[in-house]
Amino acid sequence: MPYDLLLKGATVVDPAQGINGVRDVAINGDLIAAVEEQIGEPARREIDLAGRVLTPGWIDIHAHLYSGVTTWGIQADAFCLATGVTTIVDAGSPGWANFLGFKEFIAAPARTQVLTFVHISAIGLTYGPIGEMVDLRYGNPERTAFVIHNWSDICVGVKVRQGAHQIGDNGTEPLRLAVQAAEWSGTPVMVHIAVGVPLPDILAMLRPADIVTHCYQGTGDSIVDESGEVLPEVWRAREQGVIFDLGHGGGSFHYEIAKKALEQGFPTDVISTDIHNHSFETTVQSLPETASKLLNLGLGLEEVIRQSTSAPAAAIGRGDQLGTLRPGTVADLAAFDVMEGEFEFFDVRKNRESGSQMIVPVLTVRAGKVYRPAELREELDETRRRVREMNALSAGNFAALGWTPGEA
Repeated sequence: MPYDLLLKGATVVDPAQGINGVRDVAINGDLIAAVEEQIGEPARREIDLAGRVLTPGWIDIHAHLYSGVTTWGIQADAFCLATGVTTIVDAGSPGWANFLGFKEFIAAPARTQVLTFVHISAIGLTYGPIGEMVDLRYGNPERTAFVIHNWSDICVGVKVRQGAHQIGDNGTEPLRLAVQAAEWSGTPVMVHIAVGVPLPDILAMLRPADIVTHCYQGTGDSIVDESGEVLPEVWRAREQGVIFDLGHGGGSFHYEIAKKALEQGFPTDVISTDIHNHSFETTVQSLPETASKLLNLGLGLEEVIRQSTSAPAAAIGRGDQLGTLRPGTVADLAAFDVMEGEFEFFDVRKNRESGSQMIVPVLTVRAGKVYRPAELREELDETRRRVREMNALSAGNFAALGWTPGEA
C-alpha cells in the first residue's frame, strides 16, 4: 500500500528524538508512518523539500483567540497554518463562565489544534477597564478545576495575571486561588508577571512545571535587578522546575532584558508570541519571526526549534503526543527556509536589532493535510480586517468605523 504523503529530502530537526539530518518522512492518514534516511516506497502525493528544514509542527502556548467575545481575541486559524503553527494555546481568554462558548465556537471548528488555559477569573479576559481579579468574587477554584478536569482534551491549565491593573490591592491572593485550582485539576499554572506584585513573592508560590510568562518584560518586576543581574529567586525557581516563557505580546519583550539574561546564561525555556488584536503585525509578526529574534541573539537553530516544539509540548503535558515526528504520533509538521541576509527586528519599545538569519515558513502539515501560506492569503486578509475593526472599536475610533457619535 502506498503512503498518503511523502516529504522528501529535507533537513529534519526533531529535538525530541535527537534527529538533525536529511530524512524522508512518510504519512498515512493523520499519523506519521516513517522517518528514514531514504524511503523508496511509493506515495499518493510526494513533495520535494530538499534544502529546507522540516520540524514537528510548532506549538504556541501563549495567544488570545476568543474572537468576537473578548477585545483581545484574534481569528488565528489561517495565521497559524500559514506560519508553521499546528497547535496554539489560548492563555486564559475564557474563564469557567464562558468556556463552553470557546469550546464550541473557537476550538471545535478550527483546523489548527486549539487548546486553552482557563482563567481563574470566571469572566476571563472579556474586557478590561476594571481588572478581572480586582473583585475576588470572580475567582472560583472549584468551578475552574471542574472545567479543566471535565474538558481535559482542550484545557491544559490555569491562567492568572498578577499585574496591579488586573488584581488591584489583592496581592498574591489571585495566584493562591489559581494554584488551588491547578492542584485540584492536576495541571500547571501560567502566571503573567507585571508591575504590582514583587516577582520573588510570586515565585515563592509556584510549583515545579508552573509557567512564568513574559519573562523578558522590562516594565514591571523583571527577572533582573537594577544592576542587571538575574535575581537569585529566578535562578532558584528554574532549578526547582519552574518554566520561563517568552510571551512576546505588545508590551512584554525587551531586548535590554533579553540580552542581559542571555549574557548570564538564562535563556527562555519556551518561545511564544502572545498574539492578540493589539500585538498582531505591530510588535509580533509570527512565531517563526519571534524565534528568529532569539536565533539572532545567539540561540542555535536546533534550540529555538526545541523551544517551539518539544519544550512547549512538555510544558502543556502533551509531550507524548505533540512536538515530535515519532511514528504513530499526529502528522503535524512545519517546513521552513532559513534565509541568510540582513534583517531588522524590533522589541515592543521599537528598539532595533539587526540579524543575519530569518526563519521563513513555506509549508505546514496539520493532521496530514498540507497548507501553504499563499493559499491562505484571503483568510489572512479577513483576519487583518477583523483586527482593525476591533482595535478601532476598542479605541473608540468611530470615524474609522464610518460612524459619528450622535448620529441616528
